[in-house]
Amino acid sequence: MIEWHNPWLLAALAPLLMALGAWLHRTWVARTARNQRRIPKHWPLSTRALTNSEEARVWHWLSRTFYDHHVMVKLPVTRFTLPRDREQGMHWYRLLGSVYCTFTICQPDGRVVGCLDVPGSAGLPRSTRMLKHSLLTQCGLPYWVVRSNNLPSVVEIRAEFLGESPTIQAMREREQEERAIIAAQANLRTALTRQRSSRNSDFSPVSNWSNSTTGGIRSDFHSQWQDENSFLMPLDSRKGDLL
Repeated sequence: MIEWHNPWLLAALAPLLMALGAWLHRTWVARTARNQRRIPKHWPLSTRALTNSEEARVWHWLSRTFYDHHVMVKLPVTRFTLPRDREQGMHWYRLLGSVYCTFTICQPDGRVVGCLDVPGSAGLPRSTRMLKHSLLTQCGLPYWVVRSNNLPSVVEIRAEFLGESPTIQAMREREQEERAIIAAQANLRTALTRQRSSRNSDFSPVSNWSNSTTGGIRSDFHSQWQDENSFLMPLDSRKGDLL
């Protein structure tokens, strides 16, 4: 039988017990970390809107103002900036990874032309505003802070973000109006074509009935509609000015 009160035995077992305790602790920590990384069967998350009501109003205005660009929502600045020193990339990524702008305007090829922030009810912290202004302006990108109740003019913001003159902006607005007219004409043409097809299908039983009768009755039926210049025949046979 082992005598546990023997001091020499306790002194010899102490390092072994400490090592065993350390191993058990590391095993417990590793298992806990694996359980945290494991994909859960039921995610404790729900969906939410990308923007609040104030941001949504500015978003709709930007979509109309920059109709020929893309308006990106809450895009991190690390998505469109690149460190000059690649070895310092992880340092700047950790520093700026959580910095984003409410809206980022970019060209169809993905090149950013400017950023905007919409402050919340508590406003935008001065340090955050200075950081973004310093970073983006040194990258050659305009940075504005706007509110839905105090929006700049379309000419002003497009001149700042795109370098457009008022003349170019007027030409673009005229081009946009012409495109809207062309789209409206195309929609009207499609509606008229669909309406004609519907009328032809509705009157097909009458035509079949006429073919089954004698030739004299069929001739009288067609001559009656054509001689009286009914609205049915001209609409189906004559093209209008818009077509």
